[in-house]
Amino acid sequence: MIAAILSKPARYAIVSLLASTVVTASPGLAGDIAVRDALGREVVIADTSRTLSIGGAITEVLVALGLEQRITGIDSTSTYPPTAVKDKPNVGYLRQLSAEGVIGLNPTLILAMDSAGPKQTMQAIESAKIPLVLIPEKLTEQGLLDKIRLIGHAMNADASANCLATAVAEDFDQLRQLRAKIDRPLRVMFVMSLVNGQAMAAGRNTAANEIIELSGGVNAIDGYDGYKSINDEAIVAAKPDAVLTIRRSRDTFEADAFYAHPGFALTPAAKNRVFVAMDGLYLLGFGPRTPAAARDVAATLYPQLASQAGDFKPKAASAVCRP
Repeated sequence: MIAAILSKPARYAIVSLLASTVVTASPGLAGDIAVRDALGREVVIADTSRTLSIGGAITEVLVALGLEQRITGIDSTSTYPPTAVKDKPNVGYLRQLSAEGVIGLNPTLILAMDSAGPKQTMQAIESAKIPLVLIPEKLTEQGLLDKIRLIGHAMNADASANCLATAVAEDFDQLRQLRAKIDRPLRVMFVMSLVNGQAMAAGRNTAANEIIELSGGVNAIDGYDGYKSINDEAIVAAKPDAVLTIRRSRDTFEADAFYAHPGFALTPAAKNRVFVAMDGLYLLGFGPRTPAAARDVAATLYPQLASQAGDFKPKAASAVCRP
């Protein structure tokens, strides 16, 4: 009844005050750790025992470092590995977080992608004095390695993080060797969704653009940044040799819909029936499995590389980087 009467800012203030009291009473680890996050802020961390992970890649890294027991909660993009996340409290989608849900878990540390939001929620979390480290999402090979090391440093697990980063770097090296065998890069269009006949396609400066390039392709859409809806004429003009998309539990862009679409039906992709659908976090998450995801895309786009792709054994999957 009281929550219904109070305004939203007032509820945030009360929840923040309570959470601040809880965090202050939490036992700290031996020695504080200082990290610089995506906003250039120096964040001092005293206790990682109840870490809230907001971002699928962050959760993957934490588990790969053997720190799943410290994860007190996750967001809805944290779906891998399923056995490690299935019983974790979920605070919802990383861009639509509620302050009550996040603060209510009493985390001693929050690791979140820098795209987490909304802004009002993030301000309420900071007001609660909970250490918040925003992890930069730099969609490059080096950006991924830096992400792993930053997460590891925040968790006082630098040695494990360096181990994992080294393994991922070796996977990128294997991927480069595979790409070197490609004679003619294909034009690939990434379609996020196809709703009422309208395609939402990825342009530059997106995770989709980077994964296309990592897999040895060329983004067929290069006239804009981000994701935008495009019409049939633009689809035909882009001349994609292949269409790439993600598999989801609902609203999935299926191959049959692609082949029947009046715009895509006139493209080389439809003529040659080249349609690739993969798990969204695996394909676009930019976590430790990214080189393996790019390898799988390359093997599908270029059947002649199938045997060489089969020799690509991801180091990140087998590296023992736990303390």
